[in-house]
Amino acid sequence: MVSKTEETQLNRLENQVDNGGGGAWEYLCLVRKLKVRRSEKVLKYGLSILNDLKKRSSLGSEEWTLYEQVAIAAMDCQSLDVAKDCIRLLRKAFPESKRVGRLEAMLLEAKGSWAEAEKAYSSFLEENPLDQVIHKRRVAMAKAQGNISGAIEWLNKYLEIFMADHDAWRELAEIYVSLQMYKQAAFCYEELILSQPTVPLHHLAYADVLYTLGGLENLQTAKKYYASVIDLTGGKNTRALFGINLCTSAIGQLAKGRNKEDKESLELQSLATTALEKDYKQRAPAKLSLLTTALKSLKVSS
Repeated sequence: MVSKTEETQLNRLENQVDNGGGGAWEYLCLVRKLKVRRSEKVLKYGLSILNDLKKRSSLGSEEWTLYEQVAIAAMDCQSLDVAKDCIRLLRKAFPESKRVGRLEAMLLEAKGSWAEAEKAYSSFLEENPLDQVIHKRRVAMAKAQGNISGAIEWLNKYLEIFMADHDAWRELAEIYVSLQMYKQAAFCYEELILSQPTVPLHHLAYADVLYTLGGLENLQTAKKYYASVIDLTGGKNTRALFGINLCTSAIGQLAKGRNKEDKESLELQSLATTALEKDYKQRAPAKLSLLTTALKSLKVSS
């Protein structure tokens, strides 16, 4: 995950290059380091270096890294002729390279030659069953074909091997949510919270899923996780503050007065409501009346 500082640095460097201030190579290196997707820019500025003999020669062995980076960006932009030329030069320089072989399989993907690409990936996995890149390409290929069940199957198989891959767990959770398979999504978020307990976004997504599932037990648990988001963010997550109020209202309707909220829960509800009203007064005063109306409809207005 890219930090705000890194994103600011990247955007500043991108603006510098866009305005002719130089630094194209530094920009490309930063894009590669942060693993962000800026394909059009990478293609444009990468080719500006590769097509200039003096600039290309000054890169030394990094020239081949740039060819690879440009090839991937070109496939992303459907500039398949450029990608093909880059891969051809890489194959000539590294005739036995499996890394270049992966690029060739990705080019087959980009062309829509799914069967050939799958055959190539299967061959790579026979030689090295622990090749993470190939496993991920299979997931991407299934998604590109609209084969969501296939993507779920490949992701589950991948996670059986690479259980510590947070991005894969998050991607699987998001697919489950899109299919309204909330119990399966909840399991994925539980895994993420166990491995990254201080990341508020995991707690927030888990609380959202539990709230959507409904039921008294799920709502009570969702409320606790919304509270943990507030704790982790210093009370600055508006969505979690709303979540506290929504859960409080839903729990009250389900309990129908049989189970009174304990003092701590009532205090939390009051604090969340006060924090929301304060936030709206500072950032969106024109919408404060809408907030007040919404909170009154939940019977949680301060």
